[in-house]
Amino acid sequence: MSPEPAPARLVAEFLAHIEGGRRYSPHTVKAYERDLGQWLGFLGRHLGRPVDMKDLAGLTGTHWRAWLADRRREGAGPRTLQRALSAVRSFYAHARTRHGLENPALGLVEAPRAPRRLPRPVSERAAKAMLDQSGEGRHEAWQGARDLAVLSLLYGAGLRVSEAVGLTGRDHPLPDSLRITGKGGRTRLVPVLRPVREAVEAYAALCPFPLAADEPLFRGARGGALNAREVQRSVERLRGALGLPSSATPHALRHAFATHLLAGGGDLRAIQELLGHASLSTTQIYAEVDTARLMAVHAAAHPRARMGRS
Repeated sequence: MSPEPAPARLVAEFLAHIEGGRRYSPHTVKAYERDLGQWLGFLGRHLGRPVDMKDLAGLTGTHWRAWLADRRREGAGPRTLQRALSAVRSFYAHARTRHGLENPALGLVEAPRAPRRLPRPVSERAAKAMLDQSGEGRHEAWQGARDLAVLSLLYGAGLRVSEAVGLTGRDHPLPDSLRITGKGGRTRLVPVLRPVREAVEAYAALCPFPLAADEPLFRGARGGALNAREVQRSVERLRGALGLPSSATPHALRHAFATHLLAGGGDLRAIQELLGHASLSTTQIYAEVDTARLMAVHAAAHPRARMGRS
C-alpha cells in the first residue's frame, strides 16, 4: 500500500491534475495555488502544528469560519472568498475520488454573497462614435480598417475580443452566419450583418499580409497575430478622443450589443444563444441593465420627479 499523501503533496497533485488533465487556464491554476497555500498556512498557524491528513478530514464548521474570518481581516472581498471556497471544494472533490478524503463540515459552509455587478455598456451614440472614429490617427490605412473591422465584430456580432482576434483566414470572407467557439468550448452560430462583413472586407483588401487559411485574420503591425491588448489600446485612444468614460472598453461594446438588442425587443433566449452564455441567468443581467436605464430616464423626465426637485 502506498504511503498516505501529506496535504502539501496532495495539493500539488490536485494542481497538476487541473492544469494537465482538466486544462484549467494558467490564471485559474495560479489563483487556486495561492488560495490553497494560504488555507494550509492558516491551518498550520491555527492548529499550532504541521497539518496532517487526519486534520483535513476532521475540520469543523468552527475551523472553516475561522479561516474565512482570517481572509476577511486580510481584506478579501466576497468574490475572493467565493473563489477560495471553490478552490478548496474542488481540492476535496479530487481528494475524495483519489484518496477517499472527505470533510462533511465543508458541505455546510456557505459562500458569502457578492453584490451583482451590472454590465456597463456604451450608449448607442457612443458605440456609433467609436466605430466612426476607430480608424482615426492611424498612419497606415490598413490598420485603421482593421480597428474598425474588429470593433464592428464586437458591437455588431457580440463577439468577445479573444473570439474576434482568434479568427483565421479560413473565416474570410465572412459568411452570413459565423461559427464561433467560445468559453467552455461552446460553439454558437452568430449572424453577421452586412456592415460588419463590409468592414472586414475593407480591411482584407488593404491588409499587406497574405491571409492564408491557417493564419490569423487580424494582424499586428509586423504581421503577427493581433492581440487583445492592442485592441484595448485602440479603444483607450478612442476614449481620449471622444471624451468617453473609462468604462468604455472593448467588452463594453459586447455588452452594448446585448442591451441594445434587448431594448429593441430582442428575446432573452435568443440573446443568450448569440452571446454563447451557458446559463440564461447570465444573460438576464442585461434585463436588469435595461430596467435600471429606464428607471433613470423616468426619474429624470417624469413631471412628478421634476416637481420633487424644484
